[in-house]
Amino acid sequence: QVQLVESGGGSVQAGGSLRLSCAASRYMYTNYCMGWFRQAPGKEREGVVVLDSDGTTRYADSVKGRFTISEDNAKNTLYLRMNSLKPEDTAVYYCAASNYCSGDYCLTVGPYNYWGQGTQVTVSS
Repeated sequence: QVQLVESGGGSVQAGGSLRLSCAASRYMYTNYCMGWFRQAPGKEREGVVVLDSDGTTRYADSVKGRFTISEDNAKNTLYLRMNSLKPEDTAVYYCAASNYCSGDYCLTVGPYNYWGQGTQVTVSS
């Protein structure tokens, strides 16, 4: 079993930045997919950025050039750096892990069997 705990959410004005963290209960990056998802009120959960099983990073088009995923293996922690935030980025952000995924399917919720509790990000105009 794996526990994922997100932190770092908050409220910022448009154009601001935040860094989210996801602490995993054990080392899991090898052979796992890990990534960030978000869910805005009244909308389905969507993929933001993932690291798939072969190490490929996949970003949603809406965040390319603004968001960056990174990891610190020594700390079992995944990060999401979010720059140039927009009001439409407002959502609950979730960290997730999967035993395996590949291709664009990795940006969908289907493959993921481990989820954090989520952290709220609010961007005001």
